[in-house]
Amino acid sequence: RNKTRMKLAASIFYGILLSFVTIGIRDVLFVYEDNKCSMTYMYEYPEYQKLKLPRKLSRRYPSYGLYLYGEGVYAEENKNLKLEGIPVLFLPGNAGSYKQVRSLGSVALRKAEDIDEKFHFNFFSIDFNEELVALYGGSLQRQTKFVHECIKVILKLYKDQEYAPNSVAIVGHSMGGLVARALLTLPGFKPELISLIITQATPHIAPVLTLDSYLIDFYISVNDYWIEKAQALRNVTVLSVGGGFRDYQVRSGLTVLPSLHFHNNTLSVVTSSVPRAWASTDHLCIVWCKEIVLATVRAFFDLVDTNTKQINGDPERKKAVLYHHFIRHPVKVFEDGVDEVVTFAGGSSKWTKVKAARWTYISPEEPRAKHFIFPLSSHRKTYSHFYCQSDKLDTASWLYGCITSSNQSICLEGVDLSWKVELLPTFKTATLKLEDYASLSHIVILVPKGNGEKQYRLDCEFFKEDSRRLIVPVTHVFSFGISASKVVLNSSGLVHSLQLQDFNQIYQAFKIHIDSHCRLQKERKPNVYRVHVPWLHEDSITVASVPSSTEISAKLHAARPENDSTVLELQLYTSPDCQYKVTIQTSFFQVLGQVIRFHGACLPVYVVANILLAYGGQLYTLLSTGHCIQFDEALDAAAKPYKVDPIVNIIRFLLRFNWFKVVWAVLFLPELDILILTAQGTWYPLVSLLLFLFGTGIAYWSGIVFCSSLELLSSLWSFFQR
Repeated sequence: RNKTRMKLAASIFYGILLSFVTIGIRDVLFVYEDNKCSMTYMYEYPEYQKLKLPRKLSRRYPSYGLYLYGEGVYAEENKNLKLEGIPVLFLPGNAGSYKQVRSLGSVALRKAEDIDEKFHFNFFSIDFNEELVALYGGSLQRQTKFVHECIKVILKLYKDQEYAPNSVAIVGHSMGGLVARALLTLPGFKPELISLIITQATPHIAPVLTLDSYLIDFYISVNDYWIEKAQALRNVTVLSVGGGFRDYQVRSGLTVLPSLHFHNNTLSVVTSSVPRAWASTDHLCIVWCKEIVLATVRAFFDLVDTNTKQINGDPERKKAVLYHHFIRHPVKVFEDGVDEVVTFAGGSSKWTKVKAARWTYISPEEPRAKHFIFPLSSHRKTYSHFYCQSDKLDTASWLYGCITSSNQSICLEGVDLSWKVELLPTFKTATLKLEDYASLSHIVILVPKGNGEKQYRLDCEFFKEDSRRLIVPVTHVFSFGISASKVVLNSSGLVHSLQLQDFNQIYQAFKIHIDSHCRLQKERKPNVYRVHVPWLHEDSITVASVPSSTEISAKLHAARPENDSTVLELQLYTSPDCQYKVTIQTSFFQVLGQVIRFHGACLPVYVVANILLAYGGQLYTLLSTGHCIQFDEALDAAAKPYKVDPIVNIIRFLLRFNWFKVVWAVLFLPELDILILTAQGTWYPLVSLLLFLFGTGIAYWSGIVFCSSLELLSSLWSFFQR
C-alpha cells in the first residue's frame, strides 16, 4: 500500500509539472494577438530570371543560384539584362526560398509606376537550395562567400549605366540577415559594396539552437568583428526588425543588434511598434506582411538621391529615413529641413486667439481656413507641456511655432513643428516641452479649408508633467497573481503616464486591466494604451472604446541593460471627465511562457538527462540485485538535480581560466549553453532547477505512456500469435 501511495503521489506531482510545461508552451505558441497583417498580391504573373554565373563560380557552388525578379512588361524588358535601376539583393534564411522576394519586388514595382518611373529598383534573390543553416553552421561561411561573388556579378550588370551603382542594398530574412553582416568579415571585402542592410527576424545575438561548434564560431566571429571594427563600418547602416511575440521561432530579444552601443548607424525595432503596422508577425509572415513591406519600400524610395538615382551615401540621412518610417512617423513626407520658416497669410478675421488651458475644435460641415494662436507667455509659469491631438486632419503641416508677430493675435512668421507629430492608430498627437521652445512666443494651429466630406476634431491642452505622471510598483514575480497594484485616475486631461517601477526582467509578465467609466454617456473617440519600453523599440499599442474593460499583456523581449536607468511606461491617451481604474497583476501562466520562450530549446536536454539517470538506476539495480526495476521507479529514485547542476557549475567556473579553455577546445567539446543563457540574463541555477523538474515530469509520463503502449502491443501480438 505504501508503495502504491508513493507511486500515486509521484504521478500527481509529475503530472502537475507536465501541465506547467504544457501551459508554458501554449502561451508561447497559441496565446498571442491575431494576425493583423494584410496579404501582398502580385497583379501580374511573377517571373524569376536565373542569371548566368561565371563557369568557375557555378562549378564551385553548383547548388546555388542568382535570380532577377520581374512581372509582366517589366520582366520582358529585363530579359536582355540591360538594367538601369537600383540593385537590392534578398537573402533567404533557414530553409528559405528565393521566391520570397516577390512581395518586396512587386510592391516596389507598383511604387515606381506611381512616380512615373523616375527611378526604380531591381530586386535580385539568391537560391541557397533551402539549406538548414540554422541547424548546421558549416554552410554559413560557404553562403557568405557565394553572396560576395554575386554582388560582383550584379554590379557588372550596370557598367553601361550613366550613374552606375557601386553598392548593393541587402534585405536578409532570418539567417540571411546574419550572412549579410558576415560579408564584412571576409578577407578583402570592401565595405563600400554594401550601402544598407535590413534584416527581418534575424537572430543576431545568438543562435536559436546551438547544435554545433561551427554555428557558435560563426556568431562569435561576426559579432566580435562588428564591435571591434565599429568605426570602420560607420558608413554601413543596419536596421534589424523583429517579429514580436507571434514569432515563436526567433524571439525578438535575439534580433537586437549586439553592436548597438558601439555602432552609431544601427537600429533595432519590433514590428508591433512600426508606424502604420502596429502588429506582431510570425517568422514567415514578416516577409509578406503588407504593412511591413510598405514601410520597407517607402524607406527605400526616400533613401534615393534624386541626382544620382542611387541610394544616398550619407549615413546620417539613411538612419534618419529609417527612423522616420520604422520608429516615429510624423504623418508627413520625409524632409531634411525640419526647422523650415514659413510666412502666414490671411486677414485678421482668420485669426482666433485661444487663452484657455484646454481647447476643443470640431469642424463644421463647410469649415473655412482658420488660424488658432496660443500665447505661451501666460502659460509658461504654470505648465510645462503643450499637447495636441487630431483624429481626421489630413494635412501634413498644421502645427507651428510663432517667431515674429504684429500683435498678440496675428503671427507673421513661424517655424513648422509638424515633425513633432506622432502617428497613432486612431489619431495624431504632438507633445511640446515648453522649455525647449523658449524663443517662441505663440503656438499656431492652422486648420485648412474643408470640402464638406468629413468633419474632424482637434483637442489641445497645456499641462504640468508632474500631475500626469504616476509611479506604480509592479507585483513580484512570485506573487502568482494573488496581490495586485491598483491605481485610479480621474482623468482631467488627454494624456497620462504610469511608470511601472521594477519592471525590467525577462521573467516578469503581467496582466494589466484598464476599466474606463464616464459620467456622461456620449459618443467618445477610442482611447489608446501604449506600453513603452525605452531601452528597445518594442512598444505594444491597444485601442479601446470608452467605456470598456481592456486587458493588456505586458512582458519583455529583452531585459533592461545594466547601464540603463530608464523606466518602462504605460501611456494612456484618455478622454477628459472619465475615470480609469488600472490593475496590475503577475500572470503566472505567462511567466511560465516566458521561461519556455527563452529556455525551451534547453528543455529536451533536461529530458534526456533524466532518462539517462533513470537508465543508470536500472543498470545499478540489475547489477546489484539481478533484476531490473520499472522505469518510473528508477526515475523517481535516481533523477536528482544535484547529480547534474554541480557538474555544470564546476565546468562553468573552470572555463574562466585560459588553460581549461585550451583543454576544452582540444577535446572538441562545445560551448556550454548556460554560458550563453547567463549572458542573456538567466536566473541560474533557479531556472536550471525548474527546467530539470519539468524534464523529470516529461520523462516520467513519457516512460509510463511508452510502457503502457508496449504492454498493449505485446498483448495484441500474443493474441494474434495464439
